[in-house]
Amino acid sequence: MRGPLIFIGTHRVKEGKLAEFRATAIDLARIVEEREPQLHGFNFFLNEDETEATVIQVHPDAGSMLVHMQVGAEHIKKGVEELLETREIQIYGEPNDVVLGMIEELTQAGVPISVKPLHLAGFTR
Repeated sequence: MRGPLIFIGTHRVKEGKLAEFRATAIDLARIVEEREPQLHGFNFFLNEDETEATVIQVHPDAGSMLVHMQVGAEHIKKGVEELLETREIQIYGEPNDVVLGMIEELTQAGVPISVKPLHLAGFTR
C-alpha cells in the first residue's frame, strides 16, 4: 500500500545560533508554503529550552521530497553546515534512491538514518 513520505529530522541547535536558526526556519517555512503546494505539512518544533529542533515534513511521495530539497537547498545547506548538528533522521514511506542519496549527503557522518518504507494503514489529508 503506497502512502505518504514523512521526514522527521532532529537537530541540536549550535551554541549561539538560536536567533539565526529561528530566522532561517521561518524564512524556509514561508518559501515552502509559497512554492510547494503539493506538501501536506511542514513544521518546525523546539524543545522547552530551545536547544533541540525537529522538522516534520509530510509529502505525498518521494517526488515531492525531491522538489522540496531543490527549493530549500540553500536553507537546508546553511542549516546543516552552520546552525544545526543533526542527531537523527527518520523516514517513513518509500524514498527513492535520489532522495535518500541527497539526505545522506547532507547529513553529518555517523548520524543514524532509519527508513520504514512499508505503509501499513492510515491516511493523510
